[in-house]
Amino acid sequence: MSTEQTFDYVVIGGGSAGCAVAARLSEDPSISVALIEAGPDDRDIPEVLQLDRWMELLESGYDWDYVVEPQENGNSFLRHARAKVMGGCSSHNSCIAFWPPAEDIDDWEAVHGATGWNRETAWPLLKRLETNSDAGPAHPHHGDDGPVHLMTVPPADPCGVALLEACAQTGLPTTEFNTGTTVVQGANFFQINRRADGTRSSSSVSYIHPIADRPNFTLLTGLRAKKLIFDERRCVGVEVVDGQFGRTHAVRATAEVVLSAGAVDSPKLLMLSGIGPADHLQDIGIEVLVDSPGVGSHLQDHPEGVISWEAKQPMTETSTQWWEIGIFDTIDAGRDRPDLMMHYGSVPFDMHTVRQGYPTSENVFVLTPNVTHARSRGTIRLRSRDFRDKPLVDPKYFTDPEGYDMRIMIAGIRRAREIVAQPAMAEWAGVELFPGSDVQSDEDLAEYIRLTHNTVYHVAGSVRMGASDDDQSPLDPELRVKGVDGLRVADASVFPEHTTVNPNITVMMVGERCADLIKAARAR
Repeated sequence: MSTEQTFDYVVIGGGSAGCAVAARLSEDPSISVALIEAGPDDRDIPEVLQLDRWMELLESGYDWDYVVEPQENGNSFLRHARAKVMGGCSSHNSCIAFWPPAEDIDDWEAVHGATGWNRETAWPLLKRLETNSDAGPAHPHHGDDGPVHLMTVPPADPCGVALLEACAQTGLPTTEFNTGTTVVQGANFFQINRRADGTRSSSSVSYIHPIADRPNFTLLTGLRAKKLIFDERRCVGVEVVDGQFGRTHAVRATAEVVLSAGAVDSPKLLMLSGIGPADHLQDIGIEVLVDSPGVGSHLQDHPEGVISWEAKQPMTETSTQWWEIGIFDTIDAGRDRPDLMMHYGSVPFDMHTVRQGYPTSENVFVLTPNVTHARSRGTIRLRSRDFRDKPLVDPKYFTDPEGYDMRIMIAGIRRAREIVAQPAMAEWAGVELFPGSDVQSDEDLAEYIRLTHNTVYHVAGSVRMGASDDDQSPLDPELRVKGVDGLRVADASVFPEHTTVNPNITVMMVGERCADLIKAARAR
């Protein structure tokens, strides 16, 4: 590429939100838009495009593969998959597609001061972004002409069908998802963002592939962001390199820069550019442009436990994506949202149990209870001032002072056992492989969870938006970075509070809203 390129808008990160922002902005032929992605174009990469191969991508060349810092109460072997390919984590995940609960989005405004973020603004955006197989007179809230294709997983897995019967036997009815009403207690096959031919409907497939040849749109792949460029306090572009030791180039924006690098790399780039906690930046030799203590703070995730049984019958050998069922429950009564979710998997999931000596098998099924609103808060910090160094990712799992997260997780393991003990699973459930039927006390279960828990790879909240006068929220409700001009953030890092459900569709919605906010500002 040339030493310097200039566009009206520059979007950094071709992930779940960044693709949506770039595609929507470039609908206006009078403006030029560049989308920068560190990884490769996803076209012609079958293991990325074919959804049922998604687990091959973990710890692959398409994964930034961030290790976590040593955990006081959690699994220090855990690694956070962050996608290094067009589409971001929507090209890397299992494409479980949930509309966020209305209560979650309403709280962004009512509790956290993110004015304008509520169900009234979110619902039209969710409808706009989807083409849903359930759209029709019975589901008028669903979209039928949006870029992201959603389908309901067919009930083709006999063990999964039996599991839903077992859930109903414990009082968790088979309940339709994405109806506009939050499922507090219930289970079903997921909706997923997948096309009819098995191609994942990632943000890249959905938003970028159809518009890649627009004259006013430029896709720049294989370029890694080093540092944002400022003219005094206005962001006017970004420095990029085309390799670890490549020559630095400038990609400039005459209007705005949108940072969409994700909940790990967005705070990293802000801090490398002098926006973050002043004491941390000074400690590693970065000149402070804006003292913003919330950058890289308030990190949230969905920690998940794992419990697995050997199957008495052969498990299915085909699947849409191998994790096809969700189960919601409430441990603490009276809540308007579930505090426990489980994923059902029809494959081995022993990546953190084998090293601890637990038995394994290939013909198994798995339940993975997770804490929907974990109260532990972690951090993203710089390892050094060198952009090539991976950041310090410290989720601080199970460190909430009241012990809420561990209590819900222990209850989740017990609830999973209760479900699988029902008559409907009698022909499927063999030996409990891990943690094993002898692990029963709260203390033993807590120790097992600390050693073996995983993540649902849902980090969020590290550059949160909030009230304009909240110094712990780096962004205002229009996603603008406080203290500078011409810079917004749009990805999962902006969440003031995590969603109860898998957040990928919510992240795409953030991208849609970011584009709307920019268009409105341009019209003023």
